[in-house]
Amino acid sequence: MKPTDTSNPDYYHKVVDCQWACPAHTDVPEYIRLIAQGRFGDAYMKNRESNVFPGILGRVCDRPCEPACRRGRIEEKPVAICRLKRVAADHREDISHRLPVAPASSNGKKIALIGAGCASLTVANDLCPLGYEVTIFEALDTTGGLMRTNIPRFRLPPEVLDEEIGYITGMGVDLKLNHPIESLRDLLDSGEFDAIFVGTGAPRGKNLEIPGRYESDNIHIGIDWLESVAFEHIESVGERVLIIGVGNTAMDCCRTSLRIGAKDVKVMARKPRGFFKASAWELEDAEEEQVEIIVNHSPKAFVVEDGKLTGMRFDVLEYQIDDQGNIDRGTVVDEVTIPCDDVILAIGQDNAFPWIERDIGIGFDEWECPVVDKKTMMSAREGVFFGGDAAFGPLNIIWAVAHGHEAALSIHSYCHDKDINERMPVGMNLSSQKMGMHEWSFSNKYDGSSRRLMPHVDLRKRFKNLDIEVELGFTVEQTITEVERCLNCDIQTVFTAELCIECDACIDICPVNCLTMTANGDEADLRSRLSAPAENLEQALYVSAALPQTGRVMVKDEDLCVHCSLCAERCPTGAWDMQKSTILLPYASDENFTAVTKKSSAA
Repeated sequence: MKPTDTSNPDYYHKVVDCQWACPAHTDVPEYIRLIAQGRFGDAYMKNRESNVFPGILGRVCDRPCEPACRRGRIEEKPVAICRLKRVAADHREDISHRLPVAPASSNGKKIALIGAGCASLTVANDLCPLGYEVTIFEALDTTGGLMRTNIPRFRLPPEVLDEEIGYITGMGVDLKLNHPIESLRDLLDSGEFDAIFVGTGAPRGKNLEIPGRYESDNIHIGIDWLESVAFEHIESVGERVLIIGVGNTAMDCCRTSLRIGAKDVKVMARKPRGFFKASAWELEDAEEEQVEIIVNHSPKAFVVEDGKLTGMRFDVLEYQIDDQGNIDRGTVVDEVTIPCDDVILAIGQDNAFPWIERDIGIGFDEWECPVVDKKTMMSAREGVFFGGDAAFGPLNIIWAVAHGHEAALSIHSYCHDKDINERMPVGMNLSSQKMGMHEWSFSNKYDGSSRRLMPHVDLRKRFKNLDIEVELGFTVEQTITEVERCLNCDIQTVFTAELCIECDACIDICPVNCLTMTANGDEADLRSRLSAPAENLEQALYVSAALPQTGRVMVKDEDLCVHCSLCAERCPTGAWDMQKSTILLPYASDENFTAVTKKSSAA
C-alpha cells in the first residue's frame, strides 16, 4: 500500500466518527473537553458554529453521532453526546456579546426565506452578518416551524426555542408572521429579492384511505393534531387512543395523548420492532410512560357505529426475515378489532407545494418533491434554493441545519456572480497536545464508567400539564463522569517514519493491539497480518512510509485505537505524537466577495 496521505482532511475527519456522522460536522470531542474544563460558554459557542441551535438540538436531535461513537465499540452504550450538548446550553454564562452581529450597512442584496423553521433560520444566521437584508415569510403567527408545532413542550420548552431563534432574528431580520406565500411566481415577478430560499418543511401528514376513514371526526392526522395541541385548539382526547405508525412523530403523539386525558394508549406497528423508524430512546421514553406498542398489525378498517368511532380492525401479520435481515411482505394469520375513542395517524409526511406553480422552471419528481442539487441546494430555477424537509422530505433538524449552511454558501456565491458549484476546500489543522514529557492537554486516562442515565421528572408529576419538561438535564456533578467517557478521537496519533528505530516499544504497550510493524503488501494482505483482526473495512488503515532500518511499514488499525497516548509516551525518539485534528469547514462568512451589481431574481 502507498503511505497514507494524512494531509487529506477526510482521513482524520473519518477517524472522528461522531463528527463524521453528524450532518453539520460538529466538533464533538472539542466541546466535550471544554465542558470537562468547566468552560460551558466556550462549549456552547463551539457547538453553535456548526449546529446553530445547541439548546434545541441538545434536547431533540436525532443523534446520528451516537451510533457512530467509538465508545459503542468498547461497551454497549456510546457517550451521551446529545445530552452533553444540552449541558453546555444549560450551564453557560451570558454569551450574547459573543454572537454574530449584522454590519451597520447593507451589502445591497435582499434574500427571501419562506418558512421560519430551522433551515431558513440557519440561512439567516449565516447571511445576516455579511450584510444581507433578510426577510422571512411565515404563515403562522410565530417562529420555529415544525420545531414548535410538532415537538411537544414537554420535550422542547418554548423558552428554549424563543431564545435561540431570537439570537438570529435579533440580527435585523425582517420577520413577516401571518404572511403565507400563496404564489412563488408573484414573489419572483416582484423582482424584490436577489435569491429565494424555501424552507417550509414537509407540512402534510399522510392519510390512511381505508373503510370508515371519513365517518368520524375522531380520526386525526398526526402532525396536524400536534399543531392543534401546541396552539391549544385541542385540549383533550378520548381515554382510549390508537396511534397508527411507529416513527418519532408517533411517539410524540402517544405521549401527548397521555397529557390531555388518555388513559389507555396503544401504538400500532405494521412490522416487527427491528424495523421501527422511531429512535430507540423515543421508544424507551414512551414505554416508560406505559404506552403499549403492538407489532405486526396492519390497519384494515375503522369501526364506526351510529357516527361514533368505537374501534379499528387490523390484519395480524406473520413475517419471514432472511439471513441478510430482509423482511417479506407478511402473511395475514388473523384479524382483530381493538376498541378506541380516537385514532391518530402518524404514518409519514409529504411535501405540499400548492403555492409553487409548475410552469416557472422548478422541476418536481414523482413524489412531488422539488428537484434540488444536493451540493448547492439550488432548484432548476436559477436563484431559488430549497433546504430541510422541503428539499428532500422528512429528515431531522440537524440535516436541515446542514442544508441551511450549504444553501447560504450558494446564495452568497450566486448573489456575487460566482460559480455556486465552487466551494472552498475543507481544511485541517494539526496541533501537538504535548505539555511536558508525559503530559498532555487532554485527559487521556481511560474511564470505564457506564453511560449516565438522564434523570427524568417523576411519572406521577409529569402528566399534570404539557409544559413540564420530562428530561431534567445533567447537573455539573453528573456531567463530570460522562465527559470522561469520551475517547478524544480527534487527538490523533501522528507518526513520523524517519524517527522510528523499530524498537517495538509502542507495539508492546498498546492496550488494544492496533499497531503492527510488517512488510508492506496490498490492503487485503496487510489486514490478514495485523496484531488484531482489522474487520471494519469502512475504516481505513494507516500505513507509514518505509521505516529507515528495515524497510517495513508501521500499520495502524484506526478502528481499534482508543487514543490513550501510551504509544507517544513510550516512544524514545518522539516518532509518535498526539495532535488534535481540527477540521475547517467552509461557511458563507469564509468567502470574501466584492459586491457586484444587483441582479433581478426574476431574470
